[in-house]
Amino acid sequence: MQFSNVLVLLSAATLFHTTHGLNACPGADTVFTGTGGIRYRVCIGTDLIGPSTSVTPGVRSVTACAQLCDRSMNCFKAVFDSRTRNCHFKGLMDLEWVPSTGFDVIQAEQINIARCPHEETPYHRNRKGYSICPDTDVRGASAHIFKGVNTVDDCAKLCANTATCEQAVFDSASSVCHIKADARSNTLIWSTDKRYDVIRLDVAPAPAINGAWSDLIRLPVIPVAAYVVPDYPFSQRLLMFSSWGADAFGGAGGHTQFADYNFNSGAVSARTVSNTHHDMFCPAMSSLEDGKLLIQGGSDAAATSLYDPATNEFTRGPDMKMARGYQTSVTLSDNRVFTIGGAYSGPRKGKDGEVYDPATNTWTALPDARVAPMLTNDHEGIWREDNHAWLFAWSNTSVFQAGPSRAMNWYGTKGTGSQVTAGIRDIDDAMSGIFVMYDATAGKIFSAGGAPDYTESDATTRAHITTIDTPNTPATVERVADMAYPRGFSNAVVLPDGTVLVSGGQRRSKVFTDDAGVLYPEIFNPATKSWRTLAPQAVPRNYHSVSILLADGRVFGGGGGLCYVAEGVGRSSAECNKLVDHADGQIFSPPYLFNADGSEATRPIIASLSANKVKVGGKLTIEVGAWAPGLKFTLIRIGSVTHSVNSDQRRVPLAMIKGDGTKFTATLPDDSGVLIPGTYYLFAVSKEGVPSVARTVQVTLQ
Repeated sequence: MQFSNVLVLLSAATLFHTTHGLNACPGADTVFTGTGGIRYRVCIGTDLIGPSTSVTPGVRSVTACAQLCDRSMNCFKAVFDSRTRNCHFKGLMDLEWVPSTGFDVIQAEQINIARCPHEETPYHRNRKGYSICPDTDVRGASAHIFKGVNTVDDCAKLCANTATCEQAVFDSASSVCHIKADARSNTLIWSTDKRYDVIRLDVAPAPAINGAWSDLIRLPVIPVAAYVVPDYPFSQRLLMFSSWGADAFGGAGGHTQFADYNFNSGAVSARTVSNTHHDMFCPAMSSLEDGKLLIQGGSDAAATSLYDPATNEFTRGPDMKMARGYQTSVTLSDNRVFTIGGAYSGPRKGKDGEVYDPATNTWTALPDARVAPMLTNDHEGIWREDNHAWLFAWSNTSVFQAGPSRAMNWYGTKGTGSQVTAGIRDIDDAMSGIFVMYDATAGKIFSAGGAPDYTESDATTRAHITTIDTPNTPATVERVADMAYPRGFSNAVVLPDGTVLVSGGQRRSKVFTDDAGVLYPEIFNPATKSWRTLAPQAVPRNYHSVSILLADGRVFGGGGGLCYVAEGVGRSSAECNKLVDHADGQIFSPPYLFNADGSEATRPIIASLSANKVKVGGKLTIEVGAWAPGLKFTLIRIGSVTHSVNSDQRRVPLAMIKGDGTKFTATLPDDSGVLIPGTYYLFAVSKEGVPSVARTVQVTLQ
């Protein structure tokens, strides 16, 4: 976990502070851990100029001053004067952090949590059970505030006597009890904070209905983008990256901070990629037939990098014809890569298409693949209007654009390119909405959410199923049931059983905030065209967040935030609000992984494959561990995701199956626009919808 030297403290009492001057410790700071586990950053040779709330004389050392601060419920910042041996407790307002010999600054940290980090105390009243977690807070709206409450037990009693109370926060410093608002309609976030104790109603989990989230996984970067590394027989690594900074961006840094997470073992490591001289923040990503990943544009807006999973190394690719950021790309039916849009980086203008050919390692401009017909109508203008296109590669090297504009289009990628209108999807634009091809064999695309403008814009609940068939012909659009929550900047993953998991997002899109964040994911069932709300995440996942399907049928969700540093590359992010910069993730286990009693469901097992590589239209023999009636098989293209965009993922149900006992032979679709070349998960799915752990399969053209 990357901790900041300065932290904006937001609590149930809505505390704030401001800082000026230094935004980082000029030397190597150290960590002091208090008796309750609260961490304090100690920066030698600096001072906080501003009001002191109290002064204790005769303190022997900075450590002793930190200990005094830790014992006080009101102390979040302190300064030790080594000349006078005075320990100053500081307020939270009107402070200036400056270099100053003879003074040492102590500042408390605060982190979001999904589990109580301390031993909890049970409390029972009115036939209800509660758990009291010390030194933690629930940030967000309070339904009721009671003053003059002297103990945490008295606060728990007030909660138990309030019919709607599921969480309460006791402020021991101010003798206040906060009965928290309804978590389903408010953004409530659990975090460490020594001033408070949290009372939580004991609710039995129901994972077979609601699914279940893991504890938070602390990461060395904010995962703004992520992709699964294809490996055989099973994929197990997730690579994630931010920008030149682990928690910051701004300018073209020429290198990128990565995290490597093994989702089987839990191992996490950090890595800086600098040899390609490419700051990959806000790129487009597409995987090729051989499993390599093409990462293009971003902060270094003309650059491209190729990641080779066989060597775990990056190489520099050819520069694009036009510098781009926030564009989208797709791998075509012939293994070339098409990209369009990207006015966020490089020249501030709408950007027509171009195509990369891995056979010649060259880019070619497609001036007739015009971006203008797919622009949204954004109040901030062109640098937002061609962002994050909803692209789907299709037959005969065509590309279908389903959004985020209300207008839909077909793009051709041969010669100088082409563009043909495909109809109107909706009454308004849906920037940063979600989109996924959940059944490629039927040309079925699901989309939902988004907002008319990129930021400062109310999100929508609307959802649609779009069906495509012959290129350059109008698409068919069906309005389906709305989501329970409006969502901008959310993420979507198609699951092996064909349902679509939508998580994160905000009721009102607003970059770099957790405001109006939706913690409750939803799952859409295309067969019934209905939604179901699931167990909540611990942390909002909004702008710069990701979600991605793992090989075991679980889903990783992480990130959100990232500090914009206006002063440029390499500057500290210490002045940013670290509570909305989420260098962490959680793994969601969908309901299909559980029996009704909450135990783990028995999975089908793919014991072997006739080959790890198969041609489009070829045959694949699959041996399972045991025969089971109603067994189905599906391919899901291994994903890569950034900014709600995962144009790699698509689900291809395998219909042409012949079985004999435990052996099945599948005939793959013969259209490479349906079965795009590249690496796929192969899942066996039981009649109850339980998926196997997926085998990795490479689909080739020849």
